[in-house]
Amino acid sequence: MNDAAPPPETSELPTLAESVAYVRELGKPTAAEVLHTARATGRVALQPRCGVGSHAQMMTLLRDLEQHARPDILTLTIDSHTRLKRFDNARAVLLRNSAELNGYPLVTHGWQRGRELNEAVAAPLEVRHGSPDARLLFETSVASGITSFEGGGISYNLPYSKAVPLSESLAAWRDVDALCGELAGRGLVVDRELFGTLTAVLVPPSISLAVSVLEAVAAAREGVRCISVAYPQGGHFEQDVAALRAIPLLAASYLPEGVEVHAVLHEFMGVFPKERSHAEDLILYGALVARLGGATKLITKTYLEAYGIPDTRANIDGLLASRANSPLLDFIALDEERVGSELDWILQEVAEIVEPVLATTDLHKEIEAAFAEGRLDIPFSASRYARSEVIPRRAPDGAIRYLSPGLLPFSDRTRRRNEESLATTGRSTGLGEMVKGLTSDVNHFLNVFGESPAAAS
Repeated sequence: MNDAAPPPETSELPTLAESVAYVRELGKPTAAEVLHTARATGRVALQPRCGVGSHAQMMTLLRDLEQHARPDILTLTIDSHTRLKRFDNARAVLLRNSAELNGYPLVTHGWQRGRELNEAVAAPLEVRHGSPDARLLFETSVASGITSFEGGGISYNLPYSKAVPLSESLAAWRDVDALCGELAGRGLVVDRELFGTLTAVLVPPSISLAVSVLEAVAAAREGVRCISVAYPQGGHFEQDVAALRAIPLLAASYLPEGVEVHAVLHEFMGVFPKERSHAEDLILYGALVARLGGATKLITKTYLEAYGIPDTRANIDGLLASRANSPLLDFIALDEERVGSELDWILQEVAEIVEPVLATTDLHKEIEAAFAEGRLDIPFSASRYARSEVIPRRAPDGAIRYLSPGLLPFSDRTRRRNEESLATTGRSTGLGEMVKGLTSDVNHFLNVFGESPAAAS
């Protein structure tokens, strides 16, 4: 096959039984097995992002990454047309010029090509995308033998889409999770990674984890047996470590037995420094957060992050995060009292957010209602179905707090703690001051490295 002639759109998917048999015949571990082994051996599994439109180039990219960097899991990042179910558009662009696609159009290329990618490398594959309705994409992934699939009805809607009702995305992802449950019943456990990263900028830890708890509970009720909870590195070491350590505790509190849960760290997704040495310092810093937080997996960044899509060499070099597994770093210790304080704080905030929602009989309807009323919310949402009344700010020490929690159902004690933490930050007196303060917070690591416009002046 070549990219100029993708398979016909009527290519029929194999049965679930055939797909399960294919995965068994592949002779390589599933993503769930890789994660289980990593956690059992106390090492951090590594996964780079990557995705291009051309099938041949995607094959080469995966092979090069495996040969030179040896990641534990490899990625198929999906293009924007496929994410929005614009399959005709994806096909047209692929036929015209595959370089115009910002990811791999798996549905258009088809499951046979998906299997070619799978057979080209020893590491299992994960599909990362951003679709509020990923049912056909998931079915194609399963047929391709791909054993990890990212997303959820909240986290792959509100940060990305303006006009998709939560009722629609929650229903679509319920179908994805139900199919995962059916596969688990057939003996194939698919890792379902939840995108706690959300809007990726100044996300308070308890917002990220609360959304993931709700998606995890919904997934487990449909039979999902392996859940990865992804958390975005915020930039404050003890707070980030505490957030990662909160994940198994939240799983024990809210999920049934028999569901294996893994903590995943996304390396910093805010504004990255431009100088290579600074970027690599930040990459290593994130790797240490993953190690000390007990993360099972780390989603890596590259030194080209500030400039756009990284090339293959940058992706390979980004795996310097593997240094987090070095035994020479065993001497590193944290202020465990500070971590414990942050952990208690995060667990309390998550409980106050999720427990009223979980106490209802219809979880999906309650999630929708809670977002409409502001009892659930995320900052800087693209969607009209979230109020975005939550305003985060950094405290003087760099931790992310709530300047305004909006209508989140926080106790007076929780509100006071956030207010006291931000007491010296000060409340902005106008929109201009607010934007200036938030911009400085977003540029946190530029400020640290002296790369911010303010520092340059």
